[in-house]
Amino acid sequence: MYNMNVTEPSGERGYIPIADHGLIGNLRTAALVSVDGSIESYCVPHFDSPSIFARILDKDKGGHFSITPTVAFTTKQNYLPNSNILQTKYLNEEGVATVTDYLPRQPSSATARPLLAWLIRRVEVIRGSMPIRVECAPAFNYARSPHTTEILIDTSVASAAPTSPQGGHCKALFTSEEANLTLDLRYIAEASFDNIATPVVELHELDLSKKGHKGMGVYTEIVLTEGQAVTFVLRTPPDVKLPPQAQPTHQTAQELGIPFEKLVAGASNLRPPEDPILTKTLLRELLEQTNNYWNAWIRRSTYQGSWKEAVNRSALALKLLIYEPTGAVVASPTFSLPEFIGGTRNWDYRASWIRDSSFTLYALIRLGFTHEANAYMDFIFERVRARGADGSLKIMYTIHGETEFPEEELNHLDGHKGSKPVRIGNGAIDHVQLDIYGELMDCIYLSQKYGRPLGYDTWVAVRDIIEYVIAHVNEPDLSIWEVRGRHRHFTYSKVMMWVAIDRGIRLAEKRSLPCPRRNEWYKARDELYEEIMAKAWNAEKRFFAQSYEDKGILDSALLIMPLVFFSTPSDPRFLSTLSAILHSRERGGLTSNGLVYRYDFDKADDGVGGEEGTFCLCTLWCVEALARAGEYDKTLLARAVSMFEDFLQYTNHLGLCTEEISDAGDALGNAVQGFTHVTLISAAYNLSRMQMKFRG
Repeated sequence: MYNMNVTEPSGERGYIPIADHGLIGNLRTAALVSVDGSIESYCVPHFDSPSIFARILDKDKGGHFSITPTVAFTTKQNYLPNSNILQTKYLNEEGVATVTDYLPRQPSSATARPLLAWLIRRVEVIRGSMPIRVECAPAFNYARSPHTTEILIDTSVASAAPTSPQGGHCKALFTSEEANLTLDLRYIAEASFDNIATPVVELHELDLSKKGHKGMGVYTEIVLTEGQAVTFVLRTPPDVKLPPQAQPTHQTAQELGIPFEKLVAGASNLRPPEDPILTKTLLRELLEQTNNYWNAWIRRSTYQGSWKEAVNRSALALKLLIYEPTGAVVASPTFSLPEFIGGTRNWDYRASWIRDSSFTLYALIRLGFTHEANAYMDFIFERVRARGADGSLKIMYTIHGETEFPEEELNHLDGHKGSKPVRIGNGAIDHVQLDIYGELMDCIYLSQKYGRPLGYDTWVAVRDIIEYVIAHVNEPDLSIWEVRGRHRHFTYSKVMMWVAIDRGIRLAEKRSLPCPRRNEWYKARDELYEEIMAKAWNAEKRFFAQSYEDKGILDSALLIMPLVFFSTPSDPRFLSTLSAILHSRERGGLTSNGLVYRYDFDKADDGVGGEEGTFCLCTLWCVEALARAGEYDKTLLARAVSMFEDFLQYTNHLGLCTEEISDAGDALGNAVQGFTHVTLISAAYNLSRMQMKFRG
């Protein structure tokens, strides 16, 4: 139960905490829905398109679409079982109302209707009565572009609702020529009991110009009683010219002297599939089909371990981050949510990182989702074939496969709880981060091991990548953490370059692939291993250091060593590093309350400045490292289980994860964070594997 208390001293609504949101999506884009029923983040039509709602980044002018009671209430929020359809429930002594939110997904078949890029919100009262206020206030192009608003007679809805005081069934039309985008808001009202009247909805213009909005919104206030419901549909209307016969109204039916239902049926046959008549039947079908889609998808999961609920929710969350047209996986569907409240570490993660590739593929394969894994590999191989003239790859690509993602600061937005600047795009796309070749090669190795074998042309490209790594193995870079300071010889990058060469050798050996420079590859791999052991090891403090240059700084990224088979989990040097990381920051370690920091930001110069929370990714890597070491020491396995169970308490009320967690236990960073869910799946899988091993 969540008691609403998000008002500021002025009485106005403040910011909802990052954790208090659910995510819905359709494999094209996604929307954040707060526990008080507001769409807080939504980009149209794609993940990386400009936002139309960004209230989470500016409570006044970011734009929102809210369905909220006008009286005091408590709230609960949940997904339908094994689904990404979200329900928000409002409760008080007088009544209970639910809002059901989703973006439709239809069956994948030749006869299926084209994907309808609609945001559907159904509000209904299931006990008593509840006064509801609905506000739709888009702010186009990150709240930079003006728009016009019209309230018009809606000729696309089959509604038997009584005529409103406005003279007919209306819709709102929002048009921004500058943003080159048009939206319309339609609705259908209904009553499920014969003795209950159909609710009357009257749309009014909403002037929020004093808060910085550049165009009118719309609102309506309705009192719903048990059995009454209204479904709102926000979409980009198709740019098609329709004959009058395809635009039914009650007035037309009266003029023609035919039943309205017959006119609707005829109109439906005249409209294109992407612009059907909006009916109660259609909405019921879309809800059922969408729920069936998610249910059928998650049933394919093969995980049977102790944490099935958490793993399945992580899998469903990860699925929401897939951009279906290309197979890319977006790191997060949100942008510029702070890593520290009031801080400057606010980044745009609406792109696909090469680094995430092997971990994402591993999670998908382990759960049995080979279709998604193969689609993702197709996306990755396209990037490999289109690599730079010097043989290099970008560290990330847009979800469309593009290499430009320019970073820009939106100084007109306040940022979440005043956390500035708000950034779109990501300048790190041009960074030199040599570790990505290790993740890429591990991804390719896993793909051919568990999925489709490599073709010869792909193998030739792989050989070129290994040669590129060997040629640059002695160069410094900016590391996994995308520091914005000086280039260094980061240990994580060196380990992953070792992984790249090692996986190339394994591919050549296991698949009997031609490898003219096989001996040179072996020599380069082994020399790099010896170099890491000599230059990254701090013999005095007995841990692997963040870089060759900074021997006194710990880095939890090095927990990856046994996960990628650079070292055994029982190696004394690794266990000593693990032990050092598990100490508190006050004792020189990186752990706080069972959660792990990336590095000590007070000691390490990352060129960014400011504070940050513990990193969920690092915590879960620590869990998996402990689990693997637990094969040789049962006490470490017990600690891994305890640490994982403790981490699950920091997921939100829906089981969703952000990027970081503050000292106070608050969620920080972009939400939902794909890398966190990927490593949660991996940690759970390996914990379960170790438990089964000991039971057996």
